Formats: sequence, structure tokens, C-alpha cells
Amino acid sequence: MASSSWALALVLALSVGASVARGSEPWRNETQVYATTASSGGSNGVFVGLTLIQSAAAKGAVCLDGSLPGYHLHRGFGSGANSWLVNLEGGGWCNDVSSCVFHKGSRRGSSNHMERQLQFTGIMSNRPEENPDFYNWNRAKVRYCDGGSFTGDGSDAAAGLYFRGQRIWQAAMDDLMAQGMRYANQALLSGCSAGGVSTILHCDEFHGLFPSNTRVKCLADAGMFLDTVDVSGRREMRSFFNGIVRLQGSGRSLPRSCTSRMDKTSCFFPQNVLPTIQTPTFVLNTAYDVWQLQQSVAPRTADPQGLWSKCRTNHAFCNSNQLQFLQGFRNQMLDAVRGFSASRQNGLFINSCFAHCQSERQDTWYANNSPRLGNKKIADAVGDWFFERGDAKYTDCPYPCDGTCHHLVFRGDH
Repeated sequence: MASSSWALALVLALSVGASVARGSEPWRNETQVYATTASSGGSNGVFVGLTLIQSAAAKGAVCLDGSLPGYHLHRGFGSGANSWLVNLEGGGWCNDVSSCVFHKGSRRGSSNHMERQLQFTGIMSNRPEENPDFYNWNRAKVRYCDGGSFTGDGSDAAAGLYFRGQRIWQAAMDDLMAQGMRYANQALLSGCSAGGVSTILHCDEFHGLFPSNTRVKCLADAGMFLDTVDVSGRREMRSFFNGIVRLQGSGRSLPRSCTSRMDKTSCFFPQNVLPTIQTPTFVLNTAYDVWQLQQSVAPRTADPQGLWSKCRTNHAFCNSNQLQFLQGFRNQMLDAVRGFSASRQNGLFINSCFAHCQSERQDTWYANNSPRLGNKKIADAVGDWFFERGDAKYTDCPYPCDGTCHHLVFRGDH
């Protein structure tokens, strides 16, 4: 185990952005119990209340169940008073009527089920010792309740479903602009997991909200879901994304710079949108993303004999053949960002950890024992890139060389 120096494994209950599945519903978000190979580095970040967007209903900008969308906004101060960080919440997707109906009964599809307060941690924290570069910015977390990475534009009357992700995006941006974001002198769009996909898909659109002299950039965390072949030779992720695009009518909302040259489903994959993004973007990802390992690289449907069951939940149990397959996945990840990383305006932090979402968790964003590359914590690398303080392109050596990782270890094979 690469992080064997962290002797104590703390058990956490955390809802990881687009987290892993249970039972026969592999793409629905569930809270999982897992261990991490480092201390949690708990945050003292502020709790922020939910604001429902009252003007959204008239625009048809509603959650899957027809309820109002919302966001949590904590005001900036001092030198950050005119700086804005907009974070798009993650939380999986729904790709057919039954999974979207399931989402409708949770915070992933209805504001009626959303927490009224959320703690802002990691890149969202209001404390300089936890978030040195962005702590005093205006920080808004836009809640995710459309199941389609803020892209859908349709409905299913028979099932009582509204696919209005694109309208929610627009309504949220309109409301935040009215709250003062239109005066921003700098702005950053971020998100992890499904929110990382949303960030890439909406990055240039976000940039377009502001005058040309505003510094605008995007940070996509754990959003590089690859169009890859699973252990049985199928393309599970492509099939799944195709379901979202068809069901939700997402094609009209996807970046035209991509859909003008590729099919719509391909343009839901960040790897095909990255080459055409004009806005400076930072890709933060693990080379061995545990969500993809469990759901699209070695899902149980592709592994009926259970040969991957132990490896799926704990990387320490992967045999040499399985690790070789995962090294192939890492190579695909690096290939997907090669052209992107050649641009001076972009940033990159690809570490060789078995993890998922590192910018919103305090222990991985900025803590004493946070993951590092080139002796830089993730928060340092992102800050260097945003403020152009220096080079911000970091690619790790292959597993198991990195002793700073906070690997995620799951309880049993879910």
C-alpha cells in the first residue's frame, strides 16, 4: 500500500460526488462507508444556508420533480469581495425513467430533500488555513437536481419528470449575476465528479457571462470519465452517457465546438470537449479513479465471476494482471489530456491515487498531510495556475510510487 506510513485508517461516512452504487441500481448516488489511508483532516468551514431560486419556476428551470432549484452562497470580503467561485455540485446521473424517478425522491432530484445547510470545506472553506487563495471570495455551491450535468431540456409527462438542467444552469447564473457576480473582477467555475463534467461542458458558457477583461477560469475535479472498454470488452460508460443524452435531450446544450464534429454522446465525454475549450482550465484527477474502477472499468455486470470484487474495493488486493489493466487505464487518462496540457493557459494535477474528488475534501485539498506532486499540495497547484504564479502541470509516476495519497478503501463489494 503506497500510503503505508498512515498507519491508522479512519472510517468515514461521506457522500462522494458521483458515488458508488448498491444493489441493482449501479448509477444512483448512495452514501458509502469507506476508509481512507490518511486522517480526515476535519474542516472548521462555515455552514451555509440554502437559497431557492424563486424566479426559476417561470422559466421552467425546475428539478426532476418540478421543485425549485437552489444554491448556497457565502459572501466574500476584503480583497476577495469582487471575486467569485461557483461550484457545481456532483452526484451521479440518471439515464432512464426508472433511475430518474428514483432520483426524484432524493436531494439529487428534488430541493424538498436537500439539506438546508451545507458545510463549506476544501476549496469552499472560509478559513485561510484551509483554503489560502479562495477563502475570502464569494463562494456559491449550485445544487444538482437534474441528473444530467445541467444539460437536459425536455420532460416526461407520464412519469412526472422534468429534464431542465440547462435552464437550471441559466437560472442559477442569472440569479448569481444579480447577486453581484456581474461586478466580478475574477471568477472560477469548479465542480467534482458529475460536477466536474458539468464544469467542462459549461466552461466557455460561464466565461461568456463576463466582460473580456475579467479573469475567468475553470477547475474540473474527477470529471475525466473516459470512453473506455471495461474488463469484458464493453463500453459501459458510452452506453450510459448515450442514455442520458437521449432521455434528457442534452444534445442541444452540449458545446457546439464539439457537436459540430462529433456525435452528441461523444460530446458528453470531457475528453472530447477539452480540446475545444477556449477558457483556461485546470484538470484535477486521479489516474486510478475509484468511481470509474467500480462502475465503468470493472463493474459487476462485466465481472460475473467476481474476479475483480476484492480489487474493486481495495487496491491492495489487485493482482498483477489487474494492476496491468489499470496501468492501461492510466495511460488512456494521460493520452486524453496530452494535447490539453500542452497549452500554457491550462493546468494539470494527475496523481496516482485510488481516490475520487480531491478539491472539496479538506484532507486532500489543503492539510498537513495532503497529497503532493512536486512538493505542491493541490490547493497550491490550483492557486499557482489561477494567479499565474508559476508552472502548474503535475503528472505522477505510476502506482505504487506515491506515498502521499489518501486512497479510498471500501467496505465489501457494493
